[in-house]
Amino acid sequence: MPTKAVTDASFAADVLESSTPVLVDFWADWCGPCKMIAPALEEIAEELEGKVNIVKMDIMENQQIPGEIGVQSIPLLVLFKDGKPAAQKLGAAPKSQLKSWIESEL
Repeated sequence: MPTKAVTDASFAADVLESSTPVLVDFWADWCGPCKMIAPALEEIAEELEGKVNIVKMDIMENQQIPGEIGVQSIPLLVLFKDGKPAAQKLGAAPKSQLKSWIESEL
């Protein structure tokens, strides 16, 4: 299942109420590093299907949730478990590092 976009409006249903851990990729269209990690996140989403859902939130189109979470810099990956932020990683990294970080936090 490829990554899906979430919005301020769908965040509660897609992320907070999910029984599966959810990794939220906070990104923007003008962010080079965000675009760099996007293909890796798509692959990881397929490889870890059933263990974690990976979703993307455009901080330019959605400002309420990033504001509440305190997103200062992007790309910012925040892992939610049971409706609460459990871990976060700032900045781009190679796919292997991203995947091992996600697996270590699950």
